[in-house]
Amino acid sequence: MVQRRRNQVGDTHRLPIFAGCTKRAMKRVSSLGTRVHLPAGRTLTRSGAGGAEVLIVLAGTAICQVHGMEVARFGPGDFFGEVATLDGGPRTATVVSRTDMEVLVFNRLEFETLVKSSPEVAQRILKAMAQRLRHANSAAVA
Repeated sequence: MVQRRRNQVGDTHRLPIFAGCTKRAMKRVSSLGTRVHLPAGRTLTRSGAGGAEVLIVLAGTAICQVHGMEVARFGPGDFFGEVATLDGGPRTATVVSRTDMEVLVFNRLEFETLVKSSPEVAQRILKAMAQRLRHANSAAVA
């Protein structure tokens, strides 16, 4: 069963994506997103499907697959779903929970608000996306 509850700051400020954010910025973050508990083995995103949510892992782990091959693992502090949420295109990967997970889910509007209101968070997201692109390019060449 999926349990949803409104976000609260709690220990969210300890996640790398929010490191260095002011108390005011963290208060804004707490007004966005929904905390969701997910069981192990659940498909969180499916490659090629539509999607308009970004998930930040608070607890637990998930695997990320492209064309059936594992390309990454996500744990606390990691996020995914940003590409389809930003451009409105299909999901680029399938992500499946390996363990029970607690995630913070931002819909498209909440994610846009987060990025616009927190340049620090936006920069961390861009940096992670750049690293993922470099990794994908090097894997394609190998």
